[in-house]
Amino acid sequence: QVQLVESGGGLVQPGGSLRLSCTASGFIFAMYAMSWYRQDSGKERELVATLTSDGRRATYADSVKGRFTISRDNYKDKAYLQMNDLKPEDTAVYYCRAEFWSGPVWGQGTQVAVSS
Repeated sequence: QVQLVESGGGLVQPGGSLRLSCTASGFIFAMYAMSWYRQDSGKERELVATLTSDGRRATYADSVKGRFTISRDNYKDKAYLQMNDLKPEDTAVYYCRAEFWSGPVWGQGTQVAVSS
């Protein structure tokens, strides 16, 4: 069945880096755009970044521009989110999402905590 599994979250100090991975299965990964979202407790889920199916065009939330990079490997069926210069306000559960034409599919999320 269609599945997205995130990994790579953890606790990091301000200014540090993390690389999140999203492993896809059960569908033709290369056909669909992929996105990363995040949600902190008590807040709405927000879009962090989106990448086209061919990996050529990315868009970012203003809050992460210049610090985060979304990428993908269509041979490995994986999407990534490289996060640099992390700030406490980046603390959230991060979700990957496949932009299916029939409606999005979500992963289960991975926790990122930025604290000294």
